[in-house]
Amino acid sequence: MTAPDRRVTPDTLPETVSAVVAGEGDMIANMANIAALIFEALPDLNWAGFYLVKDGQLVLGPFQGRVACTRIPFGKGVCGTVARDRQTVVVPDVHAFPGHIACDAASASEIVVPVVMGKELLGVLDIDSPRRDRFTDRDRALLEAVVAQLVQALSPRQ
Repeated sequence: MTAPDRRVTPDTLPETVSAVVAGEGDMIANMANIAALIFEALPDLNWAGFYLVKDGQLVLGPFQGRVACTRIPFGKGVCGTVARDRQTVVVPDVHAFPGHIACDAASASEIVVPVVMGKELLGVLDIDSPRRDRFTDRDRALLEAVVAQLVQALSPRQ
């Protein structure tokens, strides 16, 4: 699939993700493109990407943004909490989240969505913003739908 010819917006993100992942079963390739699309489509972000489960912890995967934390233990910070609990978490103010890991001091709010295929946790989608209260219920639904598209696109070989 070639890159879309027009700017991606929140309204066009689902259809664009669908087109980009269609027929592509490689998890890393799809995550890389999805991170780029989210970073372009959603305003006021300073980081968008994935952490992958490896050896019982989260390890940095494809992303857009500043340098990030490389490894996050399950149960630590927002990403580790989502990995442990397998439920989306929206954090309006990261400085109020107990145990928040500050990979980028500019981050003020965060949303993290688990990536689960069947019963297996593959990783998490992590989105950060320098603006407090950045993420809405609409963003939550949108990003959960994007993760569902990713999981659907992955081939059985993954």
